[in-house]
Amino acid sequence: MLNDKVVIITGGGAGIGFAAAQMFAAKGAKVLITGRRAEVLEEITAKHPNIKGVVADASDPDSAADTVSAAIDLWGRIDIIINNAGAGGIMPLEHVSAQAITDIFAVNVLAPTLLAAAAIPHLEKTKGLIINMSSTFGSKAGANLSLYGSSKAAMEYMTQSWALELAPKGIRVNAIASGPVETSFLEERMGLTPEQAEAVKEHERRSIPLGRRGEPADVAAWIVSLAKPGMDWITGQVIAVDGGLNIT
Repeated sequence: MLNDKVVIITGGGAGIGFAAAQMFAAKGAKVLITGRRAEVLEEITAKHPNIKGVVADASDPDSAADTVSAAIDLWGRIDIIINNAGAGGIMPLEHVSAQAITDIFAVNVLAPTLLAAAAIPHLEKTKGLIINMSSTFGSKAGANLSLYGSSKAAMEYMTQSWALELAPKGIRVNAIASGPVETSFLEERMGLTPEQAEAVKEHERRSIPLGRRGEPADVAAWIVSLAKPGMDWITGQVIAVDGGLNIT
């Protein structure tokens, strides 16, 4: 179904990114995942012959061109970009710093913009697809989430703007607005202690109409679905996959 399509997934070493990488590879795609930990990428690629890894820090502006070059060197084409790497922080306004703003926007806004821009010449050749990973909180206000939520709101605006701009080139652009998912994001990206993370998770379970946090596969399935044949008349859309959290 996706035989020999080439997919780049940033932050593909864990969580939603890794789940999507496995699904794409199972359908015959060639997948390049990025991450900061070489040992994690090596472990994954040793087990999955259709998945290759490149060490890259999404906050480094040079990583975009390097990632695109790695995919072209491996397979000579790019069909799909998944801007999945993310940063966040639960932070009261009075604790905000210039560095905190810079760190979140470097990963959530700057990095996907540079990667998409670097890939355009290759995506134009394949009539390719860009999928941006947003969040329920890209459109839903959350206390202490002004930096994270505004960076995801920016991503949703970019998604729709890029869709208009790139449609004449045959490139589609969509976004998935994911709700809370059972990953290590709260501890590793939001900087919470295990106790704080569990308190947040319990609050989220009570808030989500379907009564549970998501699993990576819940969201990854939609990422892969947008890349399937027959979906090529969908662009500029932000699809909520969050157990109904966005309507509460």
